[in-house]
Amino acid sequence: MTRMIKIFDTTLRDGEQCPGASMNTDEKLAIATQLARLGVDVIEAGFAYSSPGDFEAIKRIANEVQGPTICSLARAKPEDVDRAWEALRGGANVRIHTFLSTSDIHLKHQFRMTRAEALARAVEMVQRAKGYLNDVEFSPMDATRSEASYLYEVLEAVIAAGATTVNIPDTVGYTTPQEFGVLIEGIRRHVPNIDRAVISVHCHNDLGLAVANSLSAVLAGAGQVECTINGIGERAGNASLEEIVMGLRTRRDYYRADTKIVTEEIARASRLVSAITGIVVQPNKAIVGDNAFAHESGIHQDGLLKDKTTYEIMRPESVGIVKSKLVLGKHSGRHAFRTQLESMGYKLSDDEMNKAFERFKHLADQKKELFEEDLDAIVAEEIFRIPERYKLVAMQVASGTGERPTATVELEIDGQRSRQTGHGDGPVDAAYRTIAAMIATKSRLHAYIVKAITGGTDAQGEVTVRVEEDGRTAIGQGADTDIIIASAKAYLNALNKLAYWQQRGRIGVLPSGDKSHP
Repeated sequence: MTRMIKIFDTTLRDGEQCPGASMNTDEKLAIATQLARLGVDVIEAGFAYSSPGDFEAIKRIANEVQGPTICSLARAKPEDVDRAWEALRGGANVRIHTFLSTSDIHLKHQFRMTRAEALARAVEMVQRAKGYLNDVEFSPMDATRSEASYLYEVLEAVIAAGATTVNIPDTVGYTTPQEFGVLIEGIRRHVPNIDRAVISVHCHNDLGLAVANSLSAVLAGAGQVECTINGIGERAGNASLEEIVMGLRTRRDYYRADTKIVTEEIARASRLVSAITGIVVQPNKAIVGDNAFAHESGIHQDGLLKDKTTYEIMRPESVGIVKSKLVLGKHSGRHAFRTQLESMGYKLSDDEMNKAFERFKHLADQKKELFEEDLDAIVAEEIFRIPERYKLVAMQVASGTGERPTATVELEIDGQRSRQTGHGDGPVDAAYRTIAAMIATKSRLHAYIVKAITGGTDAQGEVTVRVEEDGRTAIGQGADTDIIIASAKAYLNALNKLAYWQQRGRIGVLPSGDKSHP
């Protein structure tokens, strides 16, 4: 018999804690909409108490996204639980997820609480959440470094208090698959009322074992897995949703388990998260990496030509890695453009549609065909962006053998146009040095990555940069058929984010400075 495993997606909460991955409300809503298309069971939309931005995002997602349960994280504090309910109230299907550590390391050094005090607080906060709604999840943070007997005692108490899901976090990525399986089996044997709650797992990837640990827990009886798109998250990240889902689907014969995920939506979800966060997926990443279904070896190619199952255990189409069937070009109209975007899950206002369509027509004049990847890039660049203090008006770059690279850049800075010429070691360096001089930025460029969005010599180039100033890191992205223009757009996108955060303060920091989480 095949068990159905719930997928709890925490891209918008734990995934956002990845350095440089902060998202605004519109970006979170776009990802949540795609997660609903993907078919996840639960969306952890944020941490309501952490900031007004997270509160607003949770509220909008709870009221606008249909299908999944919408969840807010809350520390085991009355004000956190109350704030979570305020954000979720009005949603059709909502959950509060509260947590407190059970490891002696955390209780002694971080929380300065005794075991008895922690147990009492956990029960009290579950009861408080239960007073607002029926669906309550509790996480004993750092469970894998907790004494088993005390962990069992806490789980029994919070279930008796009303917790319907108990999540077992490997908060620091410390455990191994064998150990974690034994822990889950022990919980099933030694917690008398465990049949009244779903066992969930939340594994971090510090030793590269998050997916393996999660799958081991499924074998041992876990009924929910917490994970993120592309595996993004704190430190080395979380268990990767796409790897968990395709592991279960491909080896259903072994795990005797599956999920209700619409796997054909996986690649689009991956691209959207990458575009919005600016975190590039490594080429050899399982399932969604550029090389995941690429074959260079002659022996492999020969086998594939004879029968694809010789070297592919999954069809690329099964995870959505296919070209668009609707080919758009310069003769396509607004209706076809809107229809294609809606089929991809984008619902844009008239003003947003006008901006995106203008960019589409400009790109269509440069490319023969546009694919879904191009449209994803257009929407990410034109719609999901913060206010622009710095806008690229025009740029000319001269470079060649025996010629000193020169860039002439015209920018609009706070509504005023400015033009300047500068030099550099190459065309991109010349452009960046000129822009930096015009804006008088003290930021430093830490990463510069170029990739083609689609194939062909007329492909759009996508540039991702990582820029740091005063301890803050910003990710910038730009796309264009001219790679130098794309580079300038990406740099300005990052500088606009830094300027915005300097003015407004970065979203996602708890008022108390406490960033503890499962």
